[in-house]
Amino acid sequence: MVPLKQGKWRAGRILLLMVMLLVTGLAGFGCVTGLRPVGWSGGAVSDGTLLVGSKEGRLVSVNLADESRQWSESLKAASQAGGLFGCAPAMAGGGCDACGAGASGVAIYGTPAMSGDLVYIGGYNGKIYAYTSSSLAVRWIHPREGNLEPIVGGLVVAQGRVYFGGSDGKVYALDAATGDKLWEFETGDKIWSTPAVSGDTLLIGSFDKKLYALNMADGSKIWEFMTEGAIISTPLVHNGTVYIGSFDRYMYAVSAVDGSLRWQFMGENWFWANPVVYDSTIYAACLDDRVYALQADTGDKVAEFELGSPVSSSPVVVNSSIILASRKGVIYAIDTGRNELRQLADIEEEIYGPLCASEGVVYIHTPDLTLHRINATTGAVLRPISLESKD
Repeated sequence: MVPLKQGKWRAGRILLLMVMLLVTGLAGFGCVTGLRPVGWSGGAVSDGTLLVGSKEGRLVSVNLADESRQWSESLKAASQAGGLFGCAPAMAGGGCDACGAGASGVAIYGTPAMSGDLVYIGGYNGKIYAYTSSSLAVRWIHPREGNLEPIVGGLVVAQGRVYFGGSDGKVYALDAATGDKLWEFETGDKIWSTPAVSGDTLLIGSFDKKLYALNMADGSKIWEFMTEGAIISTPLVHNGTVYIGSFDRYMYAVSAVDGSLRWQFMGENWFWANPVVYDSTIYAACLDDRVYALQADTGDKVAEFELGSPVSSSPVVVNSSIILASRKGVIYAIDTGRNELRQLADIEEEIYGPLCASEGVVYIHTPDLTLHRINATTGAVLRPISLESKD
C-alpha cells in the first residue's frame, strides 16, 4: 500500500483512532474510563419538519417555521452491555452503563427515516423504534424483548418494510407497520452502512469488504462485489450504476444489474462519506482532506478540491452547488458549473454526521446538542437551534 502523507495522517488521526476503537470493539479492555459512543445522527426533513436523533438519546422534531420542538422519551438502554464497545461508561459519574447509555442517553448514529405517519430510528442499544410523527409517541419497538447488537447505520423504508444492518453482520427486514421481522441475511462482519434501494433490490456494504445486492422480497443474494476494505458509506445508484467508497482508498462504480466493475478511482485515504451526483459528475469526499469530482461514466477526474481537514460528513446538493463540511467545522460550496470551491462559513465545531438541506438552508448537527443553520447561497450563519430537552 502507498503510505499516507504525514500531514494527512496528522489531520485525520483523531477520526481514524475513533474508528479503530469502534472497529475493534475495545476487545479485552472491559470498562474504559471516559470512552463511550456519542452518536452523530443526521437530520431528515419532511413537510417543514426536521427530525434528528440527539446526543441525549432522543428523537427530536423541529418545526422549521417557528422553531418549536418536540422530544421523544429517551431511548432505553439494553439490558446488558455488548457489541462494539463492550461495557462503555458515561463521561462522568463512574460506573458502567449498557451500550453507551449514560447521562447523555443511548447513542444514535443513523438518520431517521420517515414513511406515512411514522418515523423510524435505530439506537446503539440494538433496538429499532417506530414513532408517530405528530406526537413522537412510540408505535412499536423491535425486538420487543432483549436487543440486537448495536445499530450504527441508518434505516431505509420501502415497500412497507424497514431495512437496516446491524453490528452482528446481519441485514434485517421488518414489517413497517408492526415491527415484526420478515427476514434476515448474514454477511461476514459488522454493518455500519445505511442501505439504498434500486427498484426491487437492496444495496448495502459490510465490514467484510463486500457490497451486497439483495432481493427485497425475501433477502436472497442477487450478487456481491468484493473490495479490499470495509464499506460503511451508503451506496449511490445513478443510471444503472452503483457508486460506493471503501476503506481500501478506492471509489468504485459497479453495474446495478450484476455487480461487475465499471471503474475504480484511488484517493489517498478512506472514503467514508456518501458520494453524491450532479449533472453526470460524482462528488466523492475523502478522509485525505479532498473532494474528488469524477466523470460518472468513466471515473476520470474532473477536478479535486482541498479542504484542509478530513471529510466524514456526507455532503448535500443544493440547487447546483455541492455543500460540504470538513471535520474542523468549515462549510464549503462547490460551484458545479465552474468547478470552483468557496468557503461559506466556519462554525468552529467538529462535524462527523451527514448534512441536511431544505429550502436553501443547510442543517448541521454537532455533538454539543446544537442544530446549526447556514444559508447555502450567501453563507450567512443563522441562529442555531438547541436540541437539549427540557427534562
